[in-house]
Amino acid sequence: MPEKVNLNAYFERIGFAGSIAPTLQTLELLHALHPATIPFENLSPLMGEQVLLDQQSLERKMLGDRRGGFCFEQNFLFMRMLADLDYEVRPLLARVIWTDAEAISAPPSHMALLVDIKGQNYLADVGFGGLSLTTPLRLRADVEQQSPHETFRLTGGAPEWTLEVKIGGEWRGVYVFTTEKVDEVDLWDLNRDLSSNPNSPFTQELRVALAPNGRRLKLQNDRLTVQPSEGEAEKRKLTTLEEVRAVLSEEFGLNVPVSEKLDAKLLAFLPEQPESAPEAEG
Repeated sequence: MPEKVNLNAYFERIGFAGSIAPTLQTLELLHALHPATIPFENLSPLMGEQVLLDQQSLERKMLGDRRGGFCFEQNFLFMRMLADLDYEVRPLLARVIWTDAEAISAPPSHMALLVDIKGQNYLADVGFGGLSLTTPLRLRADVEQQSPHETFRLTGGAPEWTLEVKIGGEWRGVYVFTTEKVDEVDLWDLNRDLSSNPNSPFTQELRVALAPNGRRLKLQNDRLTVQPSEGEAEKRKLTTLEEVRAVLSEEFGLNVPVSEKLDAKLLAFLPEQPESAPEAEG
């Protein structure tokens, strides 16, 4: 039985208004607004909190508490919202090769979505951090497809597809996937492992991203990057806990939890502060 979803709260969170007919135009608007307003973030895994994928938990966290989430949270929420709007949508599993081309032979570690609109399949993905798609891509090989941020293409397709992005005039692989049906139980198991395994990057590093119109914001540990759609990126290092919390709140719009565990994790990513010199006695 499908889980009940709160469409009104979701629309309010992302600032959506307009037709809710299950058309490509509606999907494109939702797909642009979601990663522009709901940050990719892994604060819960960093704090050692359980990451839950039931709809009530996702809505409480990302809609009510104005938090974000990582790939499984983002795409489960998006998938259920689309299904409630009568889209034909189902999950996909992918092997990430963005940082390591050799990972093509590794087990899947990412969730994306397949959306069928009148017989045409589209790849949707609002949960890939600093490279989350900001528009759905037609499942068609070797065609450049422009998004509001980067140019993408899909290659292969028999049966493996590769998502590629154009960076500095060169194509780079992002992840590899098939359109085989996925059991949601497998996604829950994978989510539990990636959000709790001490060797997972989501329990070891701070990763936050947002894709508002015209730019991308990315925070990895102590490095903040503002990448405009055109032009050079602005980068700066954060040096204090107060600065990190301010960036999370003001730049990414996150309601940052008050947590000693989180503060300890965030401090570990920052450069050591010099000890204050003792005051001279008069």
